[in-house]
Amino acid sequence: MSAQRPTGQQLLVVIDPAARAVDGESVRIAKDVLCAGASSVKIALPDSAEEVARVLAHRGRRRPVVLGDDRTLLQAVRALHHERTLGEAPLALVPIGPRSSLARALGVPGQVLPAARAVLDGMDRELDLLVDDSGGIVLGTLRIPCDGPARAEHWWTPVERTARSLVRTLTAPIPAHGNGNGHGNGNGHGHGPGFGHAPRQRLRVEADGVVLVDLDQPVHEVSIRTIFPGLVEVSVCHPDSAEPLCVRAGTVTVSGRDFRYRADSAAAGPVRTRTWTVQPGAWRLTVPRDLTRP
Repeated sequence: MSAQRPTGQQLLVVIDPAARAVDGESVRIAKDVLCAGASSVKIALPDSAEEVARVLAHRGRRRPVVLGDDRTLLQAVRALHHERTLGEAPLALVPIGPRSSLARALGVPGQVLPAARAVLDGMDRELDLLVDDSGGIVLGTLRIPCDGPARAEHWWTPVERTARSLVRTLTAPIPAHGNGNGHGNGNGHGHGPGFGHAPRQRLRVEADGVVLVDLDQPVHEVSIRTIFPGLVEVSVCHPDSAEPLCVRAGTVTVSGRDFRYRADSAAAGPVRTRTWTVQPGAWRLTVPRDLTRP
């Protein structure tokens, strides 16, 4: 559901400090366009997430516009969600910075000038919000990766990586009969259990109360995407299946032993259980009027 942008707009423009440091010229262009097209513009230059929350909480009737990247957008949505005012006014973003893939996926133009113009004459698009039982939010995609050493390594802390390396070294079997090339029978030093193979993490995944996979089955990856109105797509990849198991649901619960996940590219965990629930039409984002997305 969308609505045409009214005239005589009053804007609160929140400029992320990283955007000012990375691309001051783009910030200037966005400010010029917004100030020229709106009836009233208030500029805020917060230096922390706490200041962003405070500025947004005292915005009055002004519509919030943030200048920054995906991190800035998430920061603003979190602050408004925490204040229980997320649905009161549409949020707009002018992407400035290296990480704006989430904003583009949600329909925001990738270039500064079209994005700033869309703030003034675009449409308000209702979007769902995925909220977990600890108060965390997801705007786009959530992933629980466990499908290979290269990807799994990204989740370990430096201490954990050092510990795993030491365990591999100490527990790796030494070949009883070497063949002169240092490899022995193929299970020689440096190839301890699990080395070079996808880890078989075991998770229990429930979608609307229906068990999709239980702890007796290993999985490669679980992903949750907010792509359907009022529902998410839950995808479970099995190591022995070429095609993932995909369903749509309103609530997803994942349980397991200290698993980590990525919510909109931000790392979280480890946790032993987490439940995510869709809040349909929880927030509105300004996008170009001619945007055509399913």
